[in-house]
Amino acid sequence: MIFNTDTAQKTAELLLQINAIKLNPKNPFTWASGWQSPIYCDNRITLSFPPIRNYIRDEFAKNIEKQFGKPDVIAGVATGAIGIGILVAEKLGLPFVYVRPEPKKHGRQNQIEGFLDKGQNVVVIEDLISTGNSSLQAVEALVAAGAKVKGMAAIFTYGFEQSTESFKKANLDLYTLSDYRTLLKEAVSRKYISEDELETLQDWSKQPATWNAK
Repeated sequence: MIFNTDTAQKTAELLLQINAIKLNPKNPFTWASGWQSPIYCDNRITLSFPPIRNYIRDEFAKNIEKQFGKPDVIAGVATGAIGIGILVAEKLGLPFVYVRPEPKKHGRQNQIEGFLDKGQNVVVIEDLISTGNSSLQAVEALVAAGAKVKGMAAIFTYGFEQSTESFKKANLDLYTLSDYRTLLKEAVSRKYISEDELETLQDWSKQPATWNAK
């Protein structure tokens, strides 16, 4: 995983400011997977704050070419990364496509929406990396369509060992604007959480699938 420390701190600060990331160790959230979690991340909220979405857009645009080389196409992972992916593609003056979790069951049964030619270089935009499964499924769909996926750029990652191993196995570079460790540092320094809550949040990240709040 690649990221810039200053960008990671700034991004974490902005996400906390607008409650895109909610921290609630005492009353944990339940994820769709059934996991109990003291944190919930909804980066789509950034789209409602023009200065913040523009900061995210500009950071992606500035770093994508540096990290992966200039792509031919930007691809967003549906649905969370469609909005920010379009903004990044517009900033870079590049075509945009998005990837569904699975092919449509009607019409042309597309999984990839938009025009994508075989052999084109693609950088994938994600809003959030948790286990990495859905993100890598999107990459597999693009590769199956003949694309050359140069890497993935995401707003935020939890940094789970499972996702780290999955990206390594897929031989795919991941660039993120911020990560869980940086978020916790910012949350403590800005008094969003106490030192006791910090310990709970750190414990959860070690075994998120089996963690239960006490």
